[in-house]
Amino acid sequence: MLHAGIVGLPNVGKSTLFNTLTKSNVMSGNYMFATTEANFGTVSLPDRRLDVLATMHKSKKIVPTTVEFVDIPGLVSGSSQGEGLGNQFLGSIRDTDAICHVIRCFHDDNVMHVNNKIDPINDIITVQLELNYADLDSVTKRIPKLEKKALVGGASDDKLEYDTLKKIEEALTNDTPIRLMGLDKEEERVIKSYNFLSQKPMLYVANLDESSFKNLENDPLYQSVLKQAEIDQCGVVAICTKFEQELAGLDEVDQKIFMEDLGITESSLNYLIRITYHTLGLETYFTTGEDETRAWTFKTGMTAPQCAGIIHSDFERGFIRAETVSFSDLEKYGSHQKCKEAGKVRLEGKDYKVKDGDVMLFRFNV
Repeated sequence: MLHAGIVGLPNVGKSTLFNTLTKSNVMSGNYMFATTEANFGTVSLPDRRLDVLATMHKSKKIVPTTVEFVDIPGLVSGSSQGEGLGNQFLGSIRDTDAICHVIRCFHDDNVMHVNNKIDPINDIITVQLELNYADLDSVTKRIPKLEKKALVGGASDDKLEYDTLKKIEEALTNDTPIRLMGLDKEEERVIKSYNFLSQKPMLYVANLDESSFKNLENDPLYQSVLKQAEIDQCGVVAICTKFEQELAGLDEVDQKIFMEDLGITESSLNYLIRITYHTLGLETYFTTGEDETRAWTFKTGMTAPQCAGIIHSDFERGFIRAETVSFSDLEKYGSHQKCKEAGKVRLEGKDYKVKDGDVMLFRFNV
């Protein structure tokens, strides 16, 4: 399972966010390094399409897809050299597939800040530089070992790896993370095993207080994060962990009233889960029938046989074709039969790249 790491400086609200997301009880507190070990939690992906399909087919069971989040020990300046809980932080983040960086955008005299100053941009830079420095350390140790092979006519991959690492070294020295370098597919292939930290997709999670959350357009801290995210090519999710904690404790009717009072139609947590899912490069296809309606997670770009293999390896091995209809067409026409009559049901072969929202029935023979 792919998973996203929740990172940030100490006391920015990341463990509170993790607890609310995953309905966990990880320790959080107003002191440095309340989180000392990585904590894992699995969250169901909110998706209204499941309910529509289940109602349409009178399904007995609904199975959503999931996202795994990891609450990672707090980072401080110098973590790449082992300061604070640097080793735990870097070891935990290296195993994640995307990074949710929680950024403090609220003032509270009762909650200390590691730098004694609320400055979201400085926090962003601190975290990014530590990721860069850790990668730079890996690169500078590897280059000398490759240099001889690359320069005396070794294997072509050795030369490409060496040239790519030299390019990365220059970028990191100039504080540019690897994800912003625009590496081509071959360059990405030869460095894949390094699992570089600054190459991972990044999402900024701005944690605000109640009044700021209600007035995002006029909140200077949030607006500064938006501007920085544009430069860094990151998505941004605004959240108020206090609101989300209160919302999580309400029933469905009271949740709706609570959100109406806030002027929102969706929980920020649900939005965060969905954005994280797409940041991980994941999409969803569906199978549906009387027994169950199920969401299946696949990586963007996967073919129909590969997606069939997610259900069972026999489906991929003996793949013949996939009877496919888009969710939007099913919702529009109201039934599979009416979609057939309208010519919206397709028979897709082995080269078909599955799209988000496809409703599929696989034909196979083994």
